[in-house]
Amino acid sequence: MPLVKSSVSPWLSVGNGAQAVEFYIAAFGAKEVYHLEDPGGGVVSRLAIDGGEFWLSGESGSQENSGRAVTANPTVRMIWTVADPDAAFLRALAAGASEIFPVSEGHGWRVGRLVDPFGHHWEIGHPLE
Repeated sequence: MPLVKSSVSPWLSVGNGAQAVEFYIAAFGAKEVYHLEDPGGGVVSRLAIDGGEFWLSGESGSQENSGRAVTANPTVRMIWTVADPDAAFLRALAAGASEIFPVSEGHGWRVGRLVDPFGHHWEIGHPLE
């Protein structure tokens, strides 16, 4: 039996999987390490950002399957720890995310929160020394 390292990875559900993959690549510099499409246009993808991974799945790009409808009340908040949260935050905003609160210092962190076009909240920051 091969040695398997135990891990836990979040899985985001979105309305348009292909659009979500493009967003996460543009916004966070994600690399797609696994991709599967079904004949109906649905997508399953595993994405890596700076060594951390998450999965997503979504339907085809039809208008009635918007990401906001699928994830109107997401129960997961993503936290991305980076050396330069200001630059990472600005890149995500430029790619189409919306600001919840700007990057600032508080509670021992330099952090800001945004929401991606699919309704998922991301906190981007790092702990202060």
